[in-house]
Amino acid sequence: MTARSLLDITDLTPDELDLVLDVSERPIDALARPLAGLGVALIFEKPSNRTRQSMEMAVVQLGGHPVYTRGEEVGFDTREPVEDIARIMEGYHAMLAARVFDHSVVERLAAAASVPVVNMLSDRSHPLQGLADVLTMRQCFGGLAGLTVAYVGDYNNVARSLAEASAMLGMHVRLACPAGFDAADGELERVRLLGARSVEQTVSPQEAVVGAHAVHTDTWVSMGQEADKQTRRDAFEGYTVDAALMSVADPDAVFMHCLPAYRGLEVAADVIDGPRSRVLQQGHNRLHAARGALAFLAGVR
Repeated sequence: MTARSLLDITDLTPDELDLVLDVSERPIDALARPLAGLGVALIFEKPSNRTRQSMEMAVVQLGGHPVYTRGEEVGFDTREPVEDIARIMEGYHAMLAARVFDHSVVERLAAAASVPVVNMLSDRSHPLQGLADVLTMRQCFGGLAGLTVAYVGDYNNVARSLAEASAMLGMHVRLACPAGFDAADGELERVRLLGARSVEQTVSPQEAVVGAHAVHTDTWVSMGQEADKQTRRDAFEGYTVDAALMSVADPDAVFMHCLPAYRGLEVAADVIDGPRSRVLQQGHNRLHAARGALAFLAGVR
């Protein structure tokens, strides 16, 4: 029997999303160590700073033992089929988590395993980042229903999970993406149907950001896209989140970035290092969101 997994934000219902956020903010000693004496496999095809640090500490805080494993140590479909890895590891661990290039790998892990599988990042989704994003916005503003979130840049895995979580919490979702790096019409309709007050996409960062309560961006060149670095930088010219762009947002708007950030490219230094920036709070919330997600999968309610 396949266990409940978290591969996309949409694996949660809106009520469950609210619950995970609530659990994320509970004191550690109120969670009763649901992973006490249990292992959690953390498999990394792609290296990471925040994901490894936050997930290892989240497992420890829930009483479990994290086992960090490099991608080459398991060799998805090179040393062993994904399904064999899942079925062997479920005999050692209460949960499996993987940070992968291809989303189909986490889907196959979840289909084969009888324990929960957590997507720590794939080419399609970054649900743990999405949880941290909406957790941070909720801490800044309280209830999010009716507020506007703007994302400026590539409609990538981070943008998709942010849009999903924001929509499920009743926000207005605006995207500013250059042609060729935007969301398809069907994707916009899918996000709208998740519960968004509205979903809009434009090529103009100014149109997306005007009046917005939270302004998000991400690096223009993600891991694995280095060969297209110059092409991407050319395509995203004019998409830097700078003081002029932030000036058209709501007067109390905050700036957010999932990190790592490249000052002078997707964001100006005076914005990310300025008083409206919440990137450190957002980064720290990666730990709390991971702990909340793992606790939820472990049965904490």
